[in-house]
Amino acid sequence: MGRDLFTVLAEPARRALLDELVAGERSVGDLVAATRTAQPSVSKHLAVLADAGLVRVRAEGARRIYALDPTPLGAVDRWLAPYRAAADRRLEVLERRLDAVAAAEGVPRTVPRRVPRRKRPGGPGVSRR
Repeated sequence: MGRDLFTVLAEPARRALLDELVAGERSVGDLVAATRTAQPSVSKHLAVLADAGLVRVRAEGARRIYALDPTPLGAVDRWLAPYRAAADRRLEVLERRLDAVAAAEGVPRTVPRRVPRRKRPGGPGVSRR
């Protein structure tokens, strides 16, 4: 892994390629078409992603097939954890305040209560929202 993961992910074109690979394996040609980016640029960005361990490549005849490897994203997930916890705490304070205002005004709460975030077993996964 030659580059800092955050530096690799900072490039919008690389994130776009990862977004495409979340759905499954793709050829370079598929990625070129999906991102509307020139093939040399896509190949360059795929090489950087591969160097960072974020994608795997396999040969299928003359084609190269790329697949997402989310394992290195665990570092990003761990880095984000305290920020998610801080956001959750702020949302909990807001919910308590909204409940207090609704109770003081005698108005039933119309917004459903937020479901607490569950801890993910194992490690980070890639989720699509």
